[in-house]
Amino acid sequence: MINYSIILGNLGNTCDRFLSSGYKTQPSKAEMIRQAAAIPGVRGVELVGSWDVTPANVDEMGGLLAKHGLSCVSIIPDHFSQQRWGKGAFTSKDPAIRAQAYEETCAAAEMARALKCPLINLWPGQEGYDYVFQSDYILDRRRTIEAVTKAAKAYPDIKFSLEYKPKEPRTHSTWARAADTLLVARETGQPNVGVTIDTGHSLVAGENIAEAAVLLSDFGKRLFHLHFNDNYRGWDDDMIVGSVHFVEFLELLFWLREVGYDGWYSMDQYPYREDGQGALRNSVEFLQSLETMLDEGAMKELRGLIAEGDAVKSTAWFRAKVFGRR
Repeated sequence: MINYSIILGNLGNTCDRFLSSGYKTQPSKAEMIRQAAAIPGVRGVELVGSWDVTPANVDEMGGLLAKHGLSCVSIIPDHFSQQRWGKGAFTSKDPAIRAQAYEETCAAAEMARALKCPLINLWPGQEGYDYVFQSDYILDRRRTIEAVTKAAKAYPDIKFSLEYKPKEPRTHSTWARAADTLLVARETGQPNVGVTIDTGHSLVAGENIAEAAVLLSDFGKRLFHLHFNDNYRGWDDDMIVGSVHFVEFLELLFWLREVGYDGWYSMDQYPYREDGQGALRNSVEFLQSLETMLDEGAMKELRGLIAEGDAVKSTAWFRAKVFGRR
C-alpha cells in the first residue's frame, strides 16, 4: 500500500510574488491538519521549520497530528524564506550565517526526533548563484558536503534527503539535477544521506523523472523521498499532478515499483487560486488511479514492451489502457 502525504502549507494561503497577501484566507494549523486527514489515502504531512513547527509548538503539533491519525513524514528546515539566507545558507560567504544554517538543521532534527519523524528534507533554495564569477564552485560544494555530513553524523537515526532544483529563486541552484545531487550524497559517505525527487523540479531540469528515480535507486539506494506536482517544463508551476503530463507519471510509478521504492508519495503544490484541499485530493486520486491501472497483468505487459523496445506497440498499449481500445 502506498503512503500518501502532503506538505501542510499547500492547504494554506499560498502567495506569489505579485500578491504577497495571497488570494485566499489563511486557515489555522489545526484546520489545515483536519483538511489533510480528510483526504482519502493521506496518512502523513510534511512540516516546514519556522512556518509550521518550532521548538515552542512541537508538542502541540504532535498532539494535533496524533488526534487526526497523521504521521510527520519530514521536516523541511527553513533555509530559504528569511533575509539572512539571501546570499546562501550552507554556501554563504559569512561563516556566522553558515553556522546558523547548520543550527537550523539541527533544530529541525531535534523536532523530528520529538515527532518520531524519520526524515529531514533539505531544499537549498538560496544556495547557488545569479551571475558568472559570483560562485566559487569548488568551495560552495565543499561547504554543503561538509555541513550535510556533519548533520548526518550527529543524527544517524534520521535520514537527510537533498532536494534538487535547477533554478529559482537563484538563476542557478547548487543542487540542480539528480546526478550532481547524487554525487553530493555519495560524497558525504553517510548511508543516511539521499536525494528527494520533486517531479516538477525534474521536469524543469529536462529530466525523464522515471530515469532519474532509477538512477538514484540503482546507485546505492539513494532515492529517499518524493514530491509530486506538475508543470509545463518551463517553470516550477506546482500544479495538480497529471494536469499536464500523464504517461510520464505512469512510467514513474511503474519504475518506482520495479526498484522497490517504499517511501512516501508526498504532494507539493501551490494552488494559488484553486481550493487547496480539492487540488491535493485530485492529485492523490490521480496517482491512485495509476496504481490501479498498474495491476500485475499490466506490469508484466510493460516489462515485455520495454524488453522489446517497440514504441509503436507501447503507445498502442497506453492508448488501449486509457480509451479501452487499440
